[in-house]
Amino acid sequence: MGLFSRKKKKQPQQQLPQQMRVVPRGVNPNAKPKQRLQQGRGHVGGKAPVSAKEAAALSKEQKVIRDFSQGLIDVKDIIAPSAIEVNFSNMVIGSKYFRSYFVVDYPSVVNPNWLEPLINFEYPIDISTFYYPKDTGEMLKLLKRRIAEFQATINIQIKGGQQGDPIIKQKLEDALTLQQQLAAGNEKFFQYGMYLTIHAETLDELDQIAKNLESTAATIGLIIKVATLQQEEAFQTTIPYGWDKINMTRNLDTTAIASTFPFVSSELTMEKGVLYGINLHNNSLVIFDRFSLPNANSVVLATSGSGKSYSVKLEAVRSLMLGVDVIIIDPEKEFDRLCQAVGGEYISFSQDGAQKLNPFELSQLYDQDEDELRFKIRSVSGLIRIMLGGTLTGEEAAILDRAIILTYSEKGITPDKSTHSKEPPLMEDLYKILNSMAEEEAHSMARRLERYIKGSASGVFDQRSTIDIHNTFTVFSIRDLTPDLRPMAMYSMLDFIWTKIKKDKRKRLLIIDEAWVMMQYEDAAYFVYQIAKRARKYGLGLTTITQDVDDFLSSDFGKAIVNNASMQLLLKQSPAAIDKLQKVFYLTEGEKSFLLSAGIGQGLFFAGANHVALQVVASENEHNLITTNPEDLAKLGEFNDTGFE
Repeated sequence: MGLFSRKKKKQPQQQLPQQMRVVPRGVNPNAKPKQRLQQGRGHVGGKAPVSAKEAAALSKEQKVIRDFSQGLIDVKDIIAPSAIEVNFSNMVIGSKYFRSYFVVDYPSVVNPNWLEPLINFEYPIDISTFYYPKDTGEMLKLLKRRIAEFQATINIQIKGGQQGDPIIKQKLEDALTLQQQLAAGNEKFFQYGMYLTIHAETLDELDQIAKNLESTAATIGLIIKVATLQQEEAFQTTIPYGWDKINMTRNLDTTAIASTFPFVSSELTMEKGVLYGINLHNNSLVIFDRFSLPNANSVVLATSGSGKSYSVKLEAVRSLMLGVDVIIIDPEKEFDRLCQAVGGEYISFSQDGAQKLNPFELSQLYDQDEDELRFKIRSVSGLIRIMLGGTLTGEEAAILDRAIILTYSEKGITPDKSTHSKEPPLMEDLYKILNSMAEEEAHSMARRLERYIKGSASGVFDQRSTIDIHNTFTVFSIRDLTPDLRPMAMYSMLDFIWTKIKKDKRKRLLIIDEAWVMMQYEDAAYFVYQIAKRARKYGLGLTTITQDVDDFLSSDFGKAIVNNASMQLLLKQSPAAIDKLQKVFYLTEGEKSFLLSAGIGQGLFFAGANHVALQVVASENEHNLITTNPEDLAKLGEFNDTGFE
């Protein structure tokens, strides 16, 4: 009799309808029970009956198949719950309680990895997101209608003597911007939906988790709603079937949709390297070896007081422990305490001090195939240009070049390397050569150069060298020089350091604090750029630090230095500089907002193609060595006039 027949028939015992009975293969379903039992013994996979001996020899896998085929209806019976109860605001599946949500509104501006509080929620949570690409042409038509509606509304308000609604004005501005981006092909349009499911052992526990979830969502600007009377559909939406049975979506462009993708790795942890700080995305350690990148150059950009020098000091002392030599150009005496603590050499330049550098001195440290004199002439020419104001006419540049060659020649120094050990000239020798030349331009340059030989700026560049680099931690200080002399002093130091680096190749860090000073003069900026471009060849990692981001990035060489650095650290930024930084580093609106509101030591750490939000951290002993905070120094009994960074 059929399964759905209503006609009753007396049966000796209750049985399943024939259509639902499970009968082993090879057994006649119409046979009597004893015959079926006899036929089913030893049957596996529909094969002919086997003897008891053969049945005992069956593999474990075959026995499982045999037992399964004789005792179960389907695999679903193993994994399915005994019952499912669907209520208004929750579901009971087996012994567990479930509640599903959908997101109805999103924040207008987001920070990097803004979904991290949800992804790392303290309780188990299932998150499902759906992305629906939309046709750009259709969206442009829709935007056109919306823009017309906004404009009409504002016009009506103005004609009525009212001011235009600022909310509608903002919506109009956003719509016009999006229309332009879509038309240019810079953006695409998507519909986006997000759904959440939580579960617990009891209803009270579920309510508590739900309260925490709603609070966490609110802190990041998400408005979530319980899927009332749609719990079953919402639950099915969050299981991994790819079904969206709620279809609660929001329109987003490409930039916004990219920030919602929660599976982008933000790890920057290597087996070896320097600890730079704590990853704000997931509290992991940011450990990185800058020498593993295509080049070991780094750029640190930040406002004053944001912790940039603190961060660089930490990297310097930690690199020193890894066998990396450190050389620092320190304009503000930031590194003196640290230098003293690690047994470094602190070289302080001043007009009346004993430590001097002769810019004309030949090091005899260049490769055999390189003309050192020619390189030195170009270097000295760049320094003289800065001394003379930064720009020379073509005729003045030619005269200066000829004068420098004559200055060396007067001392018997020629391109012949055997003459390079002779005593080098001084700035006064060049001054005399310029005065002896017939051209008026030479006399004009001599008069401008006189200030550095006989005038108020004498005693810095007109003396013989009295220093050398032997220590693994060397600091060149120029704080005791007047601001107008600092660019020339930094240039001379870099020239001197570069010659040493080229001779003795090893892992080194060269740190230039307040590098924006060098960007004021084209020759100085070009010299720094040349070092950045060639540093890797000599095992050097160049770090440039600046608080004047606008001046640094306004220079073509400054931009080239940033582009030539495989590692960048952006700490708190000023509103005046953030737009330029956003263009250079392709920052999202969330990253831009984060940098404007970042705390001390917080920022974005870029390493190659990856970047993370970072919090710089130091141990107590490290902090005591590198802090310049007057309050901290007072506690240590070491307060001086260093002050804040």
